[in-house]
Amino acid sequence: MHPRKHVAGFVRWSGKVALVLLAGAMSWAQQQQRPPAVPLVTHDPYFSVWSMADKLTDENTKHWTGAQQPMAGLVRIDGVAYRFMGATPRETPAMRQVSLTVKATSTDYVFEAAGVRLAFSFFTPAFPQDMALLSRPVTYLIWDVTATDGKNHKVAVCLDIDPRIAVNTADEPVVWGRSRATGLRVLNVGSQEQRPLNRSGDDLRIDWGYFHLAVPEKEEATLVTAPGALPMFVKSGAVPDADDMEMPQTPHRGAAHLVALVPSDVTAGRTVSRHVLVSYTEGFAIEYLNRKLRPYWQRDGQSTEAMLAEAEQQYESLRQRGGQYDRELESDLESVGGKGYAQLAVLAYRQTLAAHKLVADVDGTPLMFSKENFSNGCIATVDVLYPAAPFFLLLNPRLLEAQMKPILDYAVLPRWKWPFAPHDLGQYPLANGQVYGGGERTEENQMPIEESGNLLILAGALTKAEGDTHVAKQYWPLFTKWAEYLRKNGMDPENQLSTDDFAGHLAHNANLSIKAIDALGAYAEMARALGKNDEADQYAATAKQMAKKWQEMALDGDHYKLAFDKPGTWSQKYNLVWDKLLGLNLFEDTVRTTELAFYQKHLNEYGLPLDSRADYTKLDWEIWTATLADSRTEFDAFLGPIVKWLNQSPSRVPLTDWYDTKTGKQVGFQARSVVGGIYIKALADQPLAKKWQERARE
Repeated sequence: MHPRKHVAGFVRWSGKVALVLLAGAMSWAQQQQRPPAVPLVTHDPYFSVWSMADKLTDENTKHWTGAQQPMAGLVRIDGVAYRFMGATPRETPAMRQVSLTVKATSTDYVFEAAGVRLAFSFFTPAFPQDMALLSRPVTYLIWDVTATDGKNHKVAVCLDIDPRIAVNTADEPVVWGRSRATGLRVLNVGSQEQRPLNRSGDDLRIDWGYFHLAVPEKEEATLVTAPGALPMFVKSGAVPDADDMEMPQTPHRGAAHLVALVPSDVTAGRTVSRHVLVSYTEGFAIEYLNRKLRPYWQRDGQSTEAMLAEAEQQYESLRQRGGQYDRELESDLESVGGKGYAQLAVLAYRQTLAAHKLVADVDGTPLMFSKENFSNGCIATVDVLYPAAPFFLLLNPRLLEAQMKPILDYAVLPRWKWPFAPHDLGQYPLANGQVYGGGERTEENQMPIEESGNLLILAGALTKAEGDTHVAKQYWPLFTKWAEYLRKNGMDPENQLSTDDFAGHLAHNANLSIKAIDALGAYAEMARALGKNDEADQYAATAKQMAKKWQEMALDGDHYKLAFDKPGTWSQKYNLVWDKLLGLNLFEDTVRTTELAFYQKHLNEYGLPLDSRADYTKLDWEIWTATLADSRTEFDAFLGPIVKWLNQSPSRVPLTDWYDTKTGKQVGFQARSVVGGIYIKALADQPLAKKWQERARE
């Protein structure tokens, strides 16, 4: 999580989200919770559109990187036009935004103007328990129109999609067309030069495949691909009646937009509901060890038109299912961590998923790849997988297995010659071998203790969550090699990087040592599950002895040191959480209670610093540290400043996980999957974890 990666990357600032209705005369800022950025269309690192402002009409919608990807929405009420999405046309007045609610699978806005209420939602049925559905690249844009004054109103909604959504940069030529699927009329746009998987990097958007705007035939909408539709709609209520046929064109020179005009007249006492589908399909999505893989939804050869038709047929049932799912998950999150925790976890939900791509291997096996957003763009980074894992361990452990499998299969190949685990599989979307540090060439800037410990801990957690030893059994020689490496080298790590490598190399890292010890404990538990009792006893005893020695080496009066040779220092010992979650009981409780008492003396306005070297922190690790608490009161002491930061951070971006605890400003990183680590508090609640894990097995 990677400093040099970040420096080599790019920086943009933006964001926001909320969960409560406005009441009366109080100001917007006083009444609404204010997340940094609002998830709108969130599927994978390429198809990820956000609102980075207080109101949906304050700015144009953007890709998570900050690149412009405008989706505009206008409504014409009794001959007068208003904006409800996007900042243009600026001279057209905006509807009053009454509320904004972010849920796990939907973002719901409510607007009012001229006696009409417009409830506008972005619904993505991202259920981790259903991999086929999770992989389907469809978001529903839904609006419900009602009269607030008891009168009838003539209403029409116009949606306008800029073709920049289908290319990396606005100077790339695009082509467009129209097609039909069962029950749908579809407008499509994509780059003229289709070159799948043509490059890798971080500040990139997809420029192969096609964006689709699909409108149900029953909506009786007018569909057109043309420039200048919005001014025309504002002036006359109409849109161009013919498609622009001059192709290709470039977006920055006024290329035609995809436009849907949908009549939505409302009569007193009735609600009119309309919806459209937006989708992005790319054919090949990931290259893994030089084989090009398709999205998981295409594993059986399903066509785009069949996928869209199926999505439309399932709309009503999915919307009902989504509502029930959102209510249940939020209720469960609130029960274990309070309202602030639920707000934070819900906001992290779609961001966690959208930083991954779920594909099918050549035999149909699901493989899931993360992208290290706003960094160096690494794919399948092990120390990104590690912090994100609680989300998947809670909601569907099979997705964690789908992330671990590509890494483990790579690590057993002769080309990976090191006795420790790899760091990554390449740079997104090309997973053809490690690129970070010394890669396959040298040990320079590798993370041997970090990544070996991460994968052993996660393998142990996966074995426990799935109640099955098949992963441990398949990769046992590999796990044994890494466990032996940690036994020899993990007690007092040499000068090396850890996941917090933005802080630089550090020798004798006490928190990294905890990871090695926990990993050996996890290995022992897996050995026992496999019936290898002698080996289990041996490694459990070793881990216990190392934990005892750790306590002696790290103790520094009223706390434990950042590094064994650095008295007067301290750090968050977030890795200790696995001793609790996996029931290893290697460390005495006094380690945990001593550290928590010490941390409470060092809380800043917006959270607990990562360690004594700087004021910045990591959001995921803060929640891991807070989860060490025995009581809700103590947990809340750490959570409170984080919730305050969530609503006050001046950095308007999809959740950053690296920020300053005094100013609240983003230091680096955004839109990353590591925020899935927020779910560790829910995972630590055994009855709740069992409930969701059993549901995933159904």
